[in-house]
Amino acid sequence: MRYAVAFILSFVFALYWTPLMRKAALQLGIVDRPDGLLKNHRDPVPYLGGIAVFMAFLFSVGMFTDFGQETLGLLLSGSIALMVGLLDDFGAMTPSQKLLGQTLAALVLIKSGIYIKLEFLPIWLAIPLTVLWILAVTNALNIIDILDGLAAGISVIAALSIAIANFMAGRYAVAFLSLVLAGAILGFLRHNFYPAKIYLGDAGSLFIGFMLAALSMNAGYTRANLLAVLSPVLILGIPLFDLTLVMWIRWRNGIPMMKGSPDHFALRLRRLLSVRETAVTAYIIGALLSGIALLISQISLEWALATMGGTLSAACLSAYLLMKVDMRS
Repeated sequence: MRYAVAFILSFVFALYWTPLMRKAALQLGIVDRPDGLLKNHRDPVPYLGGIAVFMAFLFSVGMFTDFGQETLGLLLSGSIALMVGLLDDFGAMTPSQKLLGQTLAALVLIKSGIYIKLEFLPIWLAIPLTVLWILAVTNALNIIDILDGLAAGISVIAALSIAIANFMAGRYAVAFLSLVLAGAILGFLRHNFYPAKIYLGDAGSLFIGFMLAALSMNAGYTRANLLAVLSPVLILGIPLFDLTLVMWIRWRNGIPMMKGSPDHFALRLRRLLSVRETAVTAYIIGALLSGIALLISQISLEWALATMGGTLSAACLSAYLLMKVDMRS
């Protein structure tokens, strides 16, 4: 009952606070204006939707959670990620400053005791690996926020999957936080699905990406086999796939990594499908990847290897086909 009430509460708060943030963003002029290149929406769309997600999450957690060290560390570091994104929404940060802010947030999280904990992994390796994981997921979620409803919908599926994984591992506190996060994002998604009335903004995408990265660690994936350590990579497979694809295409074409270009899988898929169909297709693939992630944490190593091999082959084939899409016109 506590889980259900908290989920519904965070959903309702985000659902009703998002229009308020839309109104505030319009009054302050914090909008995403079309540029005819990567931003092809007809009218300016306000940012700050992520603030509504953050407020709904924070309020619901505050109502139902005892603030232990790890919970406080998670909220504090997540708030830093949010503030870094908000400054970026105001256009006040360079890419390097943005990356530094995310790194500082990751270090605050680690100081609270939340980092990758595996028996075979020494702490001197676990700490930098944790920072790398957080930066990768946070920025992957950030760059995938390029299509109405895409990042938010993928995040809901990932958060629910992380909640299930932690619940199965007996990590009920983390499962609860993941469920509350899913409810808050789902409430926002009502206003973000095509045609979007408001966007997450960098504040929202960095906060959500950071939280998903932190919550996805240490969910006891390796109980059946060590290969299941890759389960969180599958749960967050859509944004990580897009990040890898974009980096590869830009490197191959000699384009700076930080420069925007229409290399994203969603923009390529958009050439073949409508905006709604592209988002829903991504949701289906995200749900399948999450199902595979939960499956390989429960089966023998031999079956897990076969499943991972098939999944990797499908990912490579998808990348090859997407790269064949003509993006010149």
